[in-house]
Amino acid sequence: MPELQTQGTFVLICMVLAYIAVTTWLTFRYRAKSTSDFMFAARSVPALVIGVLMMSEFIAPKSTIGVAQVAFDSGMAASWAVLSVALGFPLFGWLLAKKLYNTGEYTISAAIAKEYGRSTQMTVSVIMIYALLLVNVAFYVSGAAALSSAFHISLTASAVMIAAVSSFYCVIGGQKSAAYVSLLHTSLKCVGIAVILCVALNMTGGITPMMEKLPDYYFTWDGKIGITTIIAWTIASIGSIFSTQYIVQAVSSLKGPQEVTRACYTAGLLCLPVSFALGLIGVAAKFLFPDINSLYALPIFMNHMPPLLAGLVLTSIVASILVGVSSVALAISALIVRDFYVPMLQPSQTAQLRMSRLLSVPIGFLPLLFVFFAPQVLHLSFFTRALRLSISVVAIFAFYLPRFGSSRGATLGLIAATITTTAWYVMGDPFGIDDIYVALATPAVVMLLDWVIMGAPKAKIDDAMEMEAR
Repeated sequence: MPELQTQGTFVLICMVLAYIAVTTWLTFRYRAKSTSDFMFAARSVPALVIGVLMMSEFIAPKSTIGVAQVAFDSGMAASWAVLSVALGFPLFGWLLAKKLYNTGEYTISAAIAKEYGRSTQMTVSVIMIYALLLVNVAFYVSGAAALSSAFHISLTASAVMIAAVSSFYCVIGGQKSAAYVSLLHTSLKCVGIAVILCVALNMTGGITPMMEKLPDYYFTWDGKIGITTIIAWTIASIGSIFSTQYIVQAVSSLKGPQEVTRACYTAGLLCLPVSFALGLIGVAAKFLFPDINSLYALPIFMNHMPPLLAGLVLTSIVASILVGVSSVALAISALIVRDFYVPMLQPSQTAQLRMSRLLSVPIGFLPLLFVFFAPQVLHLSFFTRALRLSISVVAIFAFYLPRFGSSRGATLGLIAATITTTAWYVMGDPFGIDDIYVALATPAVVMLLDWVIMGAPKAKIDDAMEMEAR
């Protein structure tokens, strides 16, 4: 891979450090002063800001670098990884977001617990923490690939840098600062993607030369990916949006329920141009550099830019990393504090805020233990979405089909889904069946079997009869 000169590397470092300094100042300015500020911004953030935050949380390095990586091997069809998110956000706003907001809770587990009780709450929380830790593994791998390519340092050192800076942001900031700083992060990220696309198309001479040289499937709607995987991606994206803790936390930060739909549509619309741009970047990398490691399909173009442009792009990737990792860490911290620390110890508000800050450090560094076991970023990303999809199935039962579920069935369904989905992923999706389908089917089957064999709880039968009487 061609390398930037020493002077160029110095420019990159200066630009990234300047950006970190500016965003650190912004984080201090909007830093949390109470537990409600830290966890859900005291329900004070407008729809536009939350829409940008939600888009930025889902379209982060694991998606940007991951989509380009898959497009390098499989063609433009990789864009479906982000297009599916663009479909998911409006559906979330229409079907579930307002219901979650109106529960008054800021964790998905506590919202589901209103229907299924404490045992299901704890199960949902543990599964979500497991999934989100793996989300940050994907963040670290993709982000480290970009930093190591630009600064010529190891993946290990790059990942440690990401963990240190993002943990610092979490400790001093909180949900309110993350929401407002994400406006700057996301604006810069979109500019960076646009710059890479322009450079890539300039180097290829446009789209036509690529279409003439590359195999036909690079420009078909399903590429080498296939319709079953595209459907699985769509199901996983929609399902994970419905249940992911940092999305629920973002929605709970809105000023009122009337803002929910607006924020979700904003997030969906912002995903559309990004999806096609990332697909084209990956295909262009295949056309120009067919022998490189596909993980570098997006970062490779920084080595073919003037230092200032490369610095802008690298800073945009750093921005994407920071908003993504920080949001995930805040979500994990919220789950631990709300679902375990508060029920067990009944701490004061000051103690809750202090614990939330302290937890940010180990949460930030723990994913480093698994960074080098996740070479396929997008595959890992969709596995974490599959885990969250199983929680969405339980949430749909809780809000729309309550008479067909019970606390016992929901808890067993979630445990079974986690075990089967993880096993299926580790085995490499045998028989060509994506682990996403396993995550979708398992909790529903277990909950329905529990209802058929054990029957609906009497309280639910009485509630259903009362509703019918009304």
